[in-house]
Amino acid sequence: MKRVLGLDIGGANLKLAHTDGTARTAPFELWKQPTQLAPALRDLIASAPAFDIIAVTMTGEMCDCFETRREGVETILDAVETIFGQTPLRIWRNDGRFVDMVTARQTPYGVASANWLALATFAGRFAPVGPALLIDMGSTTTDIIPVVDGKPVPQGRTDFERLQSGELLYRGVRRTPYPWTIQTDLTAELFATMLDAYLLLGTVPENAEDHGTADGRPATIDHAHTRLARMLGRDGDHCPPGATMKLARMAAAHVAQEMNTAIRRVSERIGSKPQYIMTAGSGEAVALQVIKYYDWAPPALLVSLKEQLGPGLSSAACAYAAATLAAEREDAN
Repeated sequence: MKRVLGLDIGGANLKLAHTDGTARTAPFELWKQPTQLAPALRDLIASAPAFDIIAVTMTGEMCDCFETRREGVETILDAVETIFGQTPLRIWRNDGRFVDMVTARQTPYGVASANWLALATFAGRFAPVGPALLIDMGSTTTDIIPVVDGKPVPQGRTDFERLQSGELLYRGVRRTPYPWTIQTDLTAELFATMLDAYLLLGTVPENAEDHGTADGRPATIDHAHTRLARMLGRDGDHCPPGATMKLARMAAAHVAQEMNTAIRRVSERIGSKPQYIMTAGSGEAVALQVIKYYDWAPPALLVSLKEQLGPGLSSAACAYAAATLAAEREDAN
């Protein structure tokens, strides 16, 4: 089998996965420094295993530093070509095909935000017969993708279509702003995100080295408490822990209900209750909590990609899917 390196180029993270099982995720705020994408990619692959082919998928073109998504796609492809110009490149498209760089540039809206389909196509092997759902919760979004007999059967292909169908939910485990609309006596500011709620609830572990938070301070319980206190117009040292814990529970319940509604919409379209529920992503723990309380009848078989692939590959699952699919298709030709 060809050695393939998969890249999933997002707006907040760069993800790498190799067909040998190597995986790596690096925070990179593309919207703040789009001209630094090529150096960031070079740093990401510096210690990667040897490879024959690069398989690329992306979502970073959505960043508002780009006037259009076309411009975003072109910027990402430019950076990839700068680093890997001498290596065969395969760009994944939302019609389920890999194309070369020339074709990708000619069809920018086909390669934009297509990583979800790579993962669903790969994950179908874990649900080979009957109806299934793939729920991939990341830092920013949640994909809820219907699969039948191992094949994705989405209603939408573009972000617009997928938002309308419920197959794309802009709710994630880290970057989603705290939903201040659920309560009137809260500040309507980006003082806290869902990461803070999940930190207080113990769903996400503390990481003092992680500064990708609303205020740039560490992703710890103490700082999460302070950030949530600001949602109440208070300072952390003048706000009882019970008050911010209440906010955390309220926000988590709100997101869970939104996910539940979207799951129900998508599952109803495949005609019967899913026989398999597949989960993936950095927010898999949240997805599992939502699924636990869902009324599955008969019970669905739960397939955790974190358990199947390991935590590293699960967090970079779209990159690994792209790498694996590219390797399989190269060998089939």
